[in-house]
Amino acid sequence: MRFTVSYRIRASDRAGAMARAEGIALEQTVEVPRAVVPPGYIEDEILGRVEELGQLADGIWQAQISYSPDTVGEEITQFFNVIFGNSSLQQGIRVTAIDPGAEMLRRFPGPGFGIKGLRQRVGRQKGAMIAPVLKPMGQSAAALAALAAGCIRGGADIIKEDHGLASQPAAPFEARVEAIAAAVAKANAETGCNAIYIPNLSGPADQIEARLRFLKAVGAGGVLIMPGLLGFGLVDRIARDRALDLPVMTHPAFLGPYVLAPDTGIDHAVLFGTMQRLAGADISVFPNLGGRFGFSAEECRAIARGCRSPGGPGRPMLPSPGGGMSLDRAGDMIRMYGEDLVCLLGGSLLADPANIHLAVAAMRQAVDAAGASPN
Repeated sequence: MRFTVSYRIRASDRAGAMARAEGIALEQTVEVPRAVVPPGYIEDEILGRVEELGQLADGIWQAQISYSPDTVGEEITQFFNVIFGNSSLQQGIRVTAIDPGAEMLRRFPGPGFGIKGLRQRVGRQKGAMIAPVLKPMGQSAAALAALAAGCIRGGADIIKEDHGLASQPAAPFEARVEAIAAAVAKANAETGCNAIYIPNLSGPADQIEARLRFLKAVGAGGVLIMPGLLGFGLVDRIARDRALDLPVMTHPAFLGPYVLAPDTGIDHAVLFGTMQRLAGADISVFPNLGGRFGFSAEECRAIARGCRSPGGPGRPMLPSPGGGMSLDRAGDMIRMYGEDLVCLLGGSLLADPANIHLAVAAMRQAVDAAGASPN
């Protein structure tokens, strides 16, 4: 019944490591000194338990701590709060794995679509998907809509908005989303494609639900969420809504500090893989190897494994590395990540906006050729 979290802990000796592990177990649950934990149900069930403690290297230890589902209830945000709430404010503690257990998987079933559902939705049963990114901010709604239509003529599977498109004066949210959705529907009808448009959901808290309903009503095919800003609870809310019936793509903006310090925070695969799946994301965007953000090859591979592992929570979802994608890297990308992948195509496509269909078509050909070639 209990779920287990693995923490990598910095401590000089075993006694210090055990003291830190027991401190995490207290901090993440009862948040009172051990001597005043009430006996009975709270001590026996609610209090976190240090199940294992082992040494990884000099001064580095790994603890496995189990928690009762009763500490969570039915809220994904409380689930993550128990995993790494107050302890995230302490140095030398890093979450390295989450084993949700059967009960938490029942409460949080994960992606509503996953890889199989997304492939059915866009009509691409094999091969990597390609997703041009509409940008930059400052363009008009009409200009962004024209880019979207051109991308579909080139063979795009997903039209993704840049996470920086909010409700700026040049392209207010409603006008932008309606114009792009209409352009995507028209281009799909003309080409026989089934590309989906994924706008960036943004706005004041009291407008989020209305904007979500709006984008669905005008024909958006999914929704982009920044859980670092809007919260994992919103991802969970959308994924559970079968009437809404929208795939969720998550963007890593604002989450970087969780992974960048080597001995504090959350492992890359856990944050961009396991936690996104638990919240219900179908596509997880993360910085690609060779881009401007400095993730290593092994970190990127680990994220992809976290997204797609059959043993992970819920349906396997699609990893979506962003940055560093070009025609001459298509083969390397497919060899590194495989074909269950969403390739983001960014700023390099915008050199000639009027002929963006040619740039997308060239990338489509390169990705398909890389997938067809023997490894």
